[in-house]
Amino acid sequence: MSSEPVLYEVSEAGVATITLDDPGTRNALSPELLSGLIGAFERARDDEQVRCVVLASSHEKTFSSGANLGGFAGEAPLVQKHFGSDRFVYLFKLIGELGKPTLCAARGHVLAGALGIALACDLIVASEKASFGTPEINVGAFPFMIMSLIYRNIPRKKANELLLLGERWNAEQALAAGLVNKVVPDAEFEAEVLEWALKLAGSSPVIMRLGKEAMRRQLDMPLDDALDYLRAQLTLALSTEDIVEGVSAFFEKREPQWKGR
Repeated sequence: MSSEPVLYEVSEAGVATITLDDPGTRNALSPELLSGLIGAFERARDDEQVRCVVLASSHEKTFSSGANLGGFAGEAPLVQKHFGSDRFVYLFKLIGELGKPTLCAARGHVLAGALGIALACDLIVASEKASFGTPEINVGAFPFMIMSLIYRNIPRKKANELLLLGERWNAEQALAAGLVNKVVPDAEFEAEVLEWALKLAGSSPVIMRLGKEAMRRQLDMPLDDALDYLRAQLTLALSTEDIVEGVSAFFEKREPQWKGR
C-alpha cells in the first residue's frame, strides 16, 4: 500500500487514473488528500499524452466519506478554517477548466464534499452498490461548498430534497434524479468505466478541449451571448487540422489519426 493518499498512473491509451487511496479514513478529504488530488489533476492537465482522466477509489465500499467533520469543531482560528476551504474551490475550478474529459468511477458511498468532486467531473459511472448524499444537515452543518455544483447538475426540487433532508440516495435514485450517467452491476463496473474512458481518450484532443471550454463557459450566459460565443468557437474548430482529418476519415471509412492541432 502506498503512503500517498492519492495514486496516479497513465495508460498507453492516454487514460490517466487518479485513485483515492487512504482507506484508513475512508478517503476523508484531508488537506493532504486534497493537495494530492490537486497535484494529480495538474499533472494530467499539463501532460500532452493524457487524453482523459478517470477519478476512482481503491476502497470497495466508500469512494469518499467527505470532509473531516472534526475540523468543523476544531480549535483552529476561524480565519484558518476559511483559508483551508480554498483547496475545494481550486479543485472544483481545476477539474472544470482541465481541457480534458473527466470520468468519475463511483463505487461505494459518495458523500458530502466528495459528491461535489464527483459532480465537478463531466461524467459519472456508478456501481449498483454506490450511494450518494449530503448528510451535513444531520450534524448541524450544511453543504455550502458543493451547493452550486449540485444545482448545476440536477433539477432544483431534487437538489432541495438532497440538501434539506440529508438522506442517502442509492444508485438508481441518483440515476433517476440525473445525478449520475449510468448504473452498472458491480461485476461489470471496471469494464464499463474503461469502455467510456477509452472512447473519451480516442477523440481529438484539440476539439475536445475547445468543446469542453465551450460547455463550461456558455452554461451561465444569456442566450444571445451564448449563441454568438458558440458561433465563434465553431469557426475556430473549423480552422483545425483535426476536423479536416475527422471528416476525411469518415468518408474514407477509416480510423482518424488525430494530430491535436
